[in-house]
Amino acid sequence: MDWGFVHRIWDKWASNNVGSSGQPLKAALLINYDPTGPSRLVSTIAEQEGIQADPIELSQFVSYVKRNKLQTESFFIGSNQYLVTSIHESWFGARCMNISKPAGEGAIVMQTAAFLLVGLYEGSIGSASRAMVAVDQFAWQLGRRNL
Repeated sequence: MDWGFVHRIWDKWASNNVGSSGQPLKAALLINYDPTGPSRLVSTIAEQEGIQADPIELSQFVSYVKRNKLQTESFFIGSNQYLVTSIHESWFGARCMNISKPAGEGAIVMQTAAFLLVGLYEGSIGSASRAMVAVDQFAWQLGRRNL
């Protein structure tokens, strides 16, 4: 694994896509992910921006992804509970169920060969589209190196 490459592209991508107003994502996580490995192993947070994720809580999220019961269960990231609204070949979208903001919040979760990339956004359909483009751009860069 070329960690230097991953860190470089994360820093560049996150500075352009995560955080301040006007950016497509309010937070993002890059989680080491081996779908064939035992779920009792705590997944390592490779990178994070705009959120302080707890590795133990994220291990529950990784177990959720591995169980592949996306349509019948919800998941948590931090204190927010999400319900999957759309499922695709290598990614899924979810909406936050316990948020007070009128436009709501959502998550895009994309699986690459070595990672789960989680992008969190505020807003509705337009925001979800911008978030998907941002997440897809980073995943494409990882895919160029089979990561």
